[in-house]
Amino acid sequence: MKALFNRKRGTAAMAFLLLVSMLAGCIAPPSGGAAAGGAAAGANKGTITVASKDFTEQFILGEMYALLLENGGYTVVRKINLGGTPVAQQALLNSEIDVYPEYTGTGLLTVLKLPVMSDPKAVYDKVKSEYESQFKLTWLDPAPMNNTQALAMTKARATELGITTFSDMVAKASELTLVGPPEFAEREDGLPGLKKVYGDFELKSYLPIDPGLRYQALTSGQADVVVAFGTDGEIAANDLVLLKDDKGLYPPYQVAPVIRQAVLTDHADVAAILNKVAPLLTDETMQKLNNEVSGNKREPADVAKEFLTAQKLIK
Repeated sequence: MKALFNRKRGTAAMAFLLLVSMLAGCIAPPSGGAAAGGAAAGANKGTITVASKDFTEQFILGEMYALLLENGGYTVVRKINLGGTPVAQQALLNSEIDVYPEYTGTGLLTVLKLPVMSDPKAVYDKVKSEYESQFKLTWLDPAPMNNTQALAMTKARATELGITTFSDMVAKASELTLVGPPEFAEREDGLPGLKKVYGDFELKSYLPIDPGLRYQALTSGQADVVVAFGTDGEIAANDLVLLKDDKGLYPPYQVAPVIRQAVLTDHADVAAILNKVAPLLTDETMQKLNNEVSGNKREPADVAKEFLTAQKLIK
């Protein structure tokens, strides 16, 4: 009898444990648990690999795309600081990454190797159509910011000389010292390009210097004009003015997410998620964000998160 009783008790216990297990499988995790939001929610929606190229602005933009997608319920694999344009482009073509920030001028000249165009919409339309037909990649909405090669001056010196455009600068070139990287004196998009588009001119002097020291040379009074890029953090930090390229020497370099078309086919909401930030990225905004990293030595991920949170794009 004792043995029979023990066997029945064991059978009842096993039945009870089986029932508990079945019930547990039917109960959803609590709303604050691992399955709510974050990586677990993203795992249900899909995984997207976000990359960036190898400089400050790209780090910030790549982190923005990653944070927006995570907020939208995706799991994100980050490949920030992947490399230069050829590396990022090939990684997209190999499906090793899904999306990264690219510039329209880079797409036009470096990837497609097409002639310079100056109209921002025409450049965007051209790279978008060519990427779709040649590579099965697409460009999402471009930001108004333009990280083109540029020339900048202190506001005081520009006002003193009445210079607001490249043409104004060329007209007073004999009074001006220009500072920039050594190769700018020889490159087709450097001094030779300026002379080809704006007419022959002679500077008072050209000061070739390490790129990292060029702004210091300007603000210390060693130079009047500096070779810059439109969204450099130092422009905001030093309250500089960008001269207008009034004859269109340089193409526009608007930034946009470049993404594999297959990703958009599988995840229809990704375009809307990433496009939310585009209208907010002006030259002035990007200069300030870049300076937070390059000037104030903050982490790109922290700067990106702070901005998106302030704009109420992520929680």
